[in-house]
This record gives sequence, C-alpha cells and structure tokens, in this order.
Amino acid sequence: MPEARGSAEAAAAAVPSPLPAAPAPHTGPDGAGAPGAPGAPAAPDPPLALDDLPDGVLVVDADGTIAAVNAAAAALLHREPARLVGVHVRRALPLQDTSGRRWWDSWRSTGPAADGAAAGTAGADADRHPERMLLLPGGSELLVTARTVRDAAGRPARVVVALRGTGERRRAESDAASLIATVAHELRSPLTSVKQFTATLLRRWERFSDEQKRLMLSTVAADADRVTRLVGDLLDVSRVDTGRLRVHRRPFDLPALVREHVERLLLAGYDDDRFRLDLAGDLPELWADPDRMAQVLTNLVENALRHGAGTVTVTVSHDPAVEPGGAGEVLLAVEDEGDGVPAENRPYVFSKFWHGGQRSGTGLGLYVTRGLLEAHGGDVTVDEAASGGARFTVRLPAGPPPGEDAPAA
Repeated sequence: MPEARGSAEAAAAAVPSPLPAAPAPHTGPDGAGAPGAPGAPAAPDPPLALDDLPDGVLVVDADGTIAAVNAAAAALLHREPARLVGVHVRRALPLQDTSGRRWWDSWRSTGPAADGAAAGTAGADADRHPERMLLLPGGSELLVTARTVRDAAGRPARVVVALRGTGERRRAESDAASLIATVAHELRSPLTSVKQFTATLLRRWERFSDEQKRLMLSTVAADADRVTRLVGDLLDVSRVDTGRLRVHRRPFDLPALVREHVERLLLAGYDDDRFRLDLAGDLPELWADPDRMAQVLTNLVENALRHGAGTVTVTVSHDPAVEPGGAGEVLLAVEDEGDGVPAENRPYVFSKFWHGGQRSGTGLGLYVTRGLLEAHGGDVTVDEAASGGARFTVRLPAGPPPGEDAPAA
C-alpha cells in the first residue's frame, strides 16, 4: 500500500533519532494534575512511535549507522531490534538486487551525494529511492524504498528506509495467474467446439442434411458469441478500473430488448417454461445505451441460468419518483428459483473475480454489470426472491439525462 509506506517514511523522517520517549505526566503530591483527576485537562495523545507503523522502518544516521528500528522491520529481518541499532546498515541490511549488486552501496553511489546536493528537482529526485524488490541472504524477498532527510544546510542528516514483505504482491500475482488460467479455460471450451464443428463440416459437408448443417452452424455462432462476450468483459474491466467506460444514451425500449433476448434463448434450445416475463406497458421514457443494456441483460440472465434453477423471471416495472414532478426509475429484475445468495455474501457479489465458492465463470460479469449501470447513473442490488432464489434488481433513472431534451412528439 503506497499510502501506508509514504506515511511511514514521513513519520519516521519527522522524528529525530534516537526517538524520544513519551514524557511522564506531571503530578503533584496530592495527585492534582494527573490524567483523569477531576478538573484536570485531558491527557494529550501519545506521540507517534515507530512501532505504531504497519511497515518496517529503519532510521539510518548520516554515517550509515542504524539509529532506530521498529518491530515490523526487525520481524522482516528476523533479528532482535537491539542487535540492529548501532550496526552499520551495510552489515545489518545485506540486501542485493538480482544482479548481485549490494543495494546500499549501489544506491549511495548513484543517489544522494555525500555532502549535500543542492535542493531542487534533481536533488529531491535523487533523495528518493523508488520501491524495488531486493534479496536477503537465503533468498528472502523484501520491497524496499528509502528517502534521505537533509538538514538546513542541505547535508544528509539521516536516511529513512521502509521495508515490506512481498506477500501482498504475491497474492496479486496469484490472482492474475488465476485469472489467466480461468480465461484460458473459458476460451478453450467454445473454441474447441468451433474447431470440431467446422472441421467436421468441411470433411463431410455432403453427408449432412440442411437441418443438421443449420444446427451445427448455430452452435458455432453461439460459441463465437460466447468468446466475443468474454473478450468484451475483459476490455470493460479495464475501462471500469480506469474510469474510461463510456455509454451513449438514447431513447430505448427495455421491454422489447427483454422479449428479443428470451426469444433468442428459446431458439437456442431452452424450454418455453424456463422463462416468465412480466413487462409493464406504461413505462416512462428511458434513455440508455442499447448495446450496453443488452450486455447487462445477458450477464444477469446467463448468471441465473448458470447458477440458479427453475424458472427465470424477468420483470420490468416503474418506481415513481418521491419528488413531485420527477420521472422516477425504471426497474429490471431477474430472479431464479435456485438456492440464492447467502446474506453474508451479497456485499461481495459485484466484486471483481468473486465466485462464491463456485469456480465456473471468470467472476467478471457482475463486476462489469455494476460498472455499466453506474455509468448510466443507475445501480444493481441482489436480495432473496420470493421463491428463495436470487433476485438481481437494476434501477435506472427515467427520462432524458441532464443536458438532453426529450425528442419532439
């Protein structure tokens, strides 16, 4: 966490070394003035100590001797704090990069000058050591950053070194590797199907009836759509994360989109009784991006089909505005008759990579869905349906967005 590391450097840099102990409170012979005594002022907050900081911190004097070390740093170095204070940093912190260069000597030779480079942009940059992964003897890895603190004359007064373990980075790398493996699996299945059907058609085209050819080509088209959706989700994750997701809103018929989507699923082989539609006919005008809303609907219905059971009910309704004269909201609800989402898991459902213990899928669809709806000024929630299954409810503002005029009748 860069914020925590920065606060550790700043706090340690602001404290002279060695660190002073907190002053004892003054008390009179009868205890007057003692903290908590009647009429006594509130006790001041204790001064910040290095051991209060979450990252490992060492304060190094200008001559390279360690003046102070906190418990987190001692734990990372597997040493007692008393065995580090007073020792030269080169011996106490024998860090090397992957090329075998000793970190302290390498940084001091290319970083801050021994007797005070002039303050300024170049000097300030040289005084800061960006975070790097370095090695301890035995192969243990640490993330290290440092900053030189100068006195009024511009001479180095001390160096503050911040240390962190690599566990968090390793977990992030593991998540990335898991995502790659999941995406590879999700891509391999439809691509294998496409390859097999097309190869079979090319070898035995004349042996199949028109109906068989149509079925096989329909399967190829459906698998190609699945790959396209997955690639689209991956691109949208990047856009959501960086705030670059854009929607192009215009007057839009949500009930028509629902009917068309369910008709396509029926043509793909789902039974008629798998779906139930409850579409209001007196909806206010809704402005939305048709392509993005098709993506939202696909993600929610596919989620119900994959993880739910029984009939999937899709409802479109209107929630009038609380304020007089407002257009209110258009609601889209998708619910199933499966086991539902436990209440304790609902706050995490729209998190990136969340699976809820089920490893099918990439864990990206609902994360992207929330990002798309927030870009429309709406939101999505999950709760329990009357059947006990999961119910996802989308709320979208009705009427034209700010700055847009309703089209003339």
